[in-house]
This record gives sequence, structure tokens and C-alpha cells, in this order.
Amino acid sequence: MALLKRKKNADQTQAAPQQDANGAVMEEIDAEEVMRKYDKESNTRIWEGVPKIIVTTFMVAFSVYCLLMTLLSTEQAEARLARFLAFVVVIGFMMYPARKTNHKVNHIPWYDIVLAALGFGSFMFFATNCTDILLMGARIEPLHVVLGVVGILVLVELCRRCVGLPIIIVVLCLAGYAFYWQITSSSSADPFAALRKIVQKLFYTTSGVIGTPVNVCYTYIVLFIIFGAFLERTGISNFFISLANRIAGWSSGGAAKVSVIASALCGMVSGSSVGNTVTTGSVTIPMMKKTGYKPEFAGAVEAASSSGGQIMPPIMGAAAFLMAEYMDIPYLEVATKALIPALLYFAGIFIAVHLEAKKLDLKGVPKSELPSWSYLAKNCYLILPLVLLVWLVASGTRTMAVSAAISIFGAFLIGFVNFLMNNWRERAEGEGFLAVLAQTGKIALFTTVDAFAAGTKNVIPVAVACAMAGMIAGCITVTGLASTIINVIVLMAGDFVIVGLVFTMICCLILGMGVPTTANYCIMASTCAPILIQLGIDPICAHFFVFYFGIAADITPPVALAAYAASAIAKSRPMATAVNATKLGIAKFVVPYIFAFSPVLLLLGDDVTAFTVILNTGTALVGVFGLQCALTSMLFGYHLNPLVRLAFAAGGLCMMIPGTATDIAGLMVIVGLCGFQMMLARKHKSDSDDDADDSTDVPSIPAEATA
Repeated sequence: MALLKRKKNADQTQAAPQQDANGAVMEEIDAEEVMRKYDKESNTRIWEGVPKIIVTTFMVAFSVYCLLMTLLSTEQAEARLARFLAFVVVIGFMMYPARKTNHKVNHIPWYDIVLAALGFGSFMFFATNCTDILLMGARIEPLHVVLGVVGILVLVELCRRCVGLPIIIVVLCLAGYAFYWQITSSSSADPFAALRKIVQKLFYTTSGVIGTPVNVCYTYIVLFIIFGAFLERTGISNFFISLANRIAGWSSGGAAKVSVIASALCGMVSGSSVGNTVTTGSVTIPMMKKTGYKPEFAGAVEAASSSGGQIMPPIMGAAAFLMAEYMDIPYLEVATKALIPALLYFAGIFIAVHLEAKKLDLKGVPKSELPSWSYLAKNCYLILPLVLLVWLVASGTRTMAVSAAISIFGAFLIGFVNFLMNNWRERAEGEGFLAVLAQTGKIALFTTVDAFAAGTKNVIPVAVACAMAGMIAGCITVTGLASTIINVIVLMAGDFVIVGLVFTMICCLILGMGVPTTANYCIMASTCAPILIQLGIDPICAHFFVFYFGIAADITPPVALAAYAASAIAKSRPMATAVNATKLGIAKFVVPYIFAFSPVLLLLGDDVTAFTVILNTGTALVGVFGLQCALTSMLFGYHLNPLVRLAFAAGGLCMMIPGTATDIAGLMVIVGLCGFQMMLARKHKSDSDDDADDSTDVPSIPAEATA
């Protein structure tokens, strides 16, 4: 149903190729098209004209509603959460088409309107009659069962559109098992009675779609997402990229090192692996290719770094605040514990990038072309909202919700100051301060509207994924499957905890496919963390373990969305890019095992001292170096043969296994191999120099002899 006449899509027109300063033709990068293809959150309908104004107004109103209700409402939780999901369903079908290719301007089909109405009606009916329905308990009427089934199915379809199929497959399998279990465990074996009990648990209680994940989303995640939207519009991403250029751009292969630093800084704010990959990758990937890196490696660096932004404190893609809530420890403690593992991960990528740069003999950017320190000093005020948020939450003077709200206002003020300064520098001759102020106010108003609308758009997939996470937890709880799974894994693991850790890792990689960061953690905390706790792993270590591997799904084949998005920008082979990204991010697959067996890296345990922390961090870093040498296949400009690579990998793993004996053995292997490799490299260089000298000493043939 077209609301207005269709307009030609501007994307169909071809722009003239851009040129850099040297006149070389640069590759065209359609970031929006890449996002639509690989990030379901960005695959939204196109609205223009009056319909766009209506849709944007509705989305801004939803963000403001969530902000005010979170801060002021004392209404019953079930009613608030049901109403929240009712609006999520309406906006979700308003924004997300049934197919990726359905991008008609100002068009929404009749069946989407019907689905939105049915979903909205189901959740609003529950919100309106919340008290009466809760008093009925398991005696709900057939009408309630029908509305519950409709609401769940509509939510599942919306999840398919904006999150993806993997989590839906898990939900449907568990729901089917719950239905079967309810029939077989009941004395009457009545299918309708079984369905009524399942629907009552999953739809009308806080053990299902309106469970803990949605409650956390409504209470905290929404505010942090809105804060992130405001922060991005202050220009902080450009500041981070400039800062990374100044720090590492001058070194060997500096373009890739800039990508690592910039993606770490931007990713901790954005909370989206794919979004961060496209945002920073559209700048850094062409820069890496121009420097001399292969397309597959350039895309892999960006994907691995962007997916690591979510584990970088202090923000961790807003997951740090949720982890504090789930683990019931202060936020500052979460950020502190996350620091060493995150640094080890990025150190691993940095080492791999440096080895690759030396392998290709790449140079850095001349220092004269890098941003000046004075420029960075003048613009460092852009990080003030981030500092304000961390200080408010860490100090405990305000609740997390109030801290986020204050920080949103702080981001607005910083954005206004930034716009004012830019407009003042670019003002026309004779233009006064009042005119510039009025122009800045207009820009700030439109930016505020855009930030609120973007916040709503980013909330929808997270809220839907959290609802699915609630259903997963509900099905597992209702059927007692949680204890069964835990008992099976504990039985299979026996005395070997490593077996249980491997099984949990596989579960996290499957459940984390394509799921937003915050929802990802909610799912892992509800389903996988209890398994590790039952195995005897420290609860904090268990939560960090599942969080790391949930995020790792973004670069792990076959569903490596961040790597595929990077390959689209780099014009590289998708699977080769994903494999390279996995190799670069190997630390994300090893470090969780280290702190599972040795919690010192998370500053846990009775033996935590400055010496033990430094010692464990140092041995882990040497271990990461050994693994990256094995994967890069070159050291000191000389290729490693397969046996040497295998020995480097063995030495690296020994350094990561807790214990003095393994540390000494691993250190001896790595140091010995480095010395041997250095000797071979010098000999190879000496032989090359001798050959060059011999070629220059060959006597020339007299001209008379050739006559």
C-alpha cells in the first residue's frame, strides 16, 4: 500500500568517482548498502516526505516515553513491559520489511499493518487487564490463550526480520519441547490444557517474553542506546580516528594499527560489531589497502577490531552496566576486571598486524600528514559525556538510569558546543554571533530529533532479541531442562572441566550469531553462565567467559556478519576474510580459558597481588605472541617452516596454561625459537647481500671485445 507516489531511489544514480589528493581514483563505498546487506538492524524501510515526518515523530515520542517512564513510573512491571513491547511491535513492522529487497519508498504492505495491529492488540490487552489476568494464573480463558499465541508468533516474525534465524530456531525447538513435555508430564494429556499452561508461563508472567532480559532492556539498555546515539552525533568517532592516527599512523603498517585503535574506541560506544565495522571501516579499510595490505587481511583487521570494541572498558557497548546488574557487583569493578583481557585481545591483533607489516615491508604515514596534538587537545572535550557517565555510575551517587539520563543531556550540550564552534569558524563575512547561534540551535534541534529516532531504531532489535532470550530462559525453566543440560554436561565433562568449557563455548557461538551485544549478553547470562557455575567456575569468570564467546560469533564462520560486512568494503572474499579475522582474534578464543582456570587476570582470588597480576599478564602476552607468530608464518622477515610454526603454537599455549612448569617450558620454546629465527634471518640477509656484491663485482666486457 503506497502512502504517496513512489519516488526514484537516489541510490540508483551513479556518482562520479572520487579522487584523493594525488588524483588517484578511490573506490566507491556504499556504506548504507553494506549495512542493509549484512546488518539486519539497518535493513529498514525508506520513508520520505510527510510519511517520514510522521514515522520520525512517532519514534521520537517512543524514545521520550521510555526515558520518562524509566525515570518516573511506579506502575506494575508486567503492565509496563507489555506496553513497551506493544509499541516495539508497531515500530518494528513500521521499520522492517519482510524481505531485504523490499525497499519501495513510502510503502508498507497490508499484511504488515495487520501483523502490527494483532501484536499491538495482544500486548496492550495484557497491559490493560494485567491485574485480572495475573489473578487467574493457569486458569486463563481461551481468548487469553489465542491472544498470547498471536503475540508470540508476531514477535517471532519480527525477530526474523530484524535479528535473524539462529535465535528463532532455538526458540521454536525449545517451545516445541516445552509443549511436548507439558503433554507427557500431565495426567490428562490434553493438548489445549498443555498449550494454556505454556502460553500462561511464556506470555503472561515474567518467566517469558516480559522476563528479566526485557526488564533490563526497558530499564537500562534503552537509555544507554539513546546516549550512544547522542554521543555519535557529537563527532566523537572522527575524534577517535584522528587520535588513533596520531598515536600509531607513523609506525610500520600504521594504517592497520590505526584501525585497531579506532575500532576499539568507537566499538565500545556503538555496541554493534557490524555498525562499527562499516563506520570506521569505510575510512580505515581503503587506507590499509592503499598502504599495501591484501584486501582479505584489511577487512579481517577491521572486523576483528570492531568486534572487540564490545569487550573494551569502560563502556563495553553498554554491556558493562548490564554485567554489573546481573553479577550484582559495582560497575567500576566490572570495568576494572575487563581491562586486562581486553588489552590482551587487542595486543594480539596489534602483534599480528605488526608482523604482517614487517612481512610486506610496509611503511607508515609521514608525521607531517598526521593530525596535530594541538588539534586533538582542542577537541578532547568531545569525550566529556563519556567521562561523565562513567563517573556518575562509578561514584554511585545516582542510579544507573538517572546517570544515563544526565549523560544524555551532557552529550546534547557537548554536541551543541561543537556545532556552535564549527558554525562560528565557517560563518559568512559580517555574520554576527546571534545569527550563528540561531543557526546552531536549528542544527541542534534536528540533531536531537535524529538522535532520538536513531535510538528508537537501535532499540527495536535489542528489545526483540531480549524477548526471545526471555522465552529461551522460560522454556528451560518450565521444563526443568536447565538442570538436565547442566547434569549432562557435568557428567560428560567428568573431572575434565575443559570439556564443559568447550561445550559451553559452542553453545555461545551458536546463540550469539547475529544478536546485538546487549541482548547477546542477556541470552548468555540466562542460559550458558549457569552451566559453568555448576562446573565450579567462579560466577564472575563464568559471565565473562560466555560474554566473550557470544561476541566472538560476529567473526566466527559460517555466520561472521562483521567479517562479511568488512569484505564488502574491502572487495575481498567473504570466507577468507572471516578466517583471517578469526586468526587475528585468536586471543578472544584463548583468553577466556585462561581466566576460567586462573581468575587472576580478572583480579579474582586470594593470591591477587601486583606481582601475580603482572606475571600472569606477561605470560599470557608472550603466549599470544607465540600463537600469532604461528598464524602469521613469518618472523624477523624470514618465513617459518611448518614445524617451527607448530612449536610456536605449542609454546604459546604452554604460556597460557596456569602453572610454573608450563610457563617455563613455553618461555624456553618461544625464546629459543625467536633466537633461532633471528639467526636464520641474519644469515639469509647476509647471503643476499653477498649475492648482491658478487653481481656488482662481475667485470664488464670491454667495448672492443664486442665490436
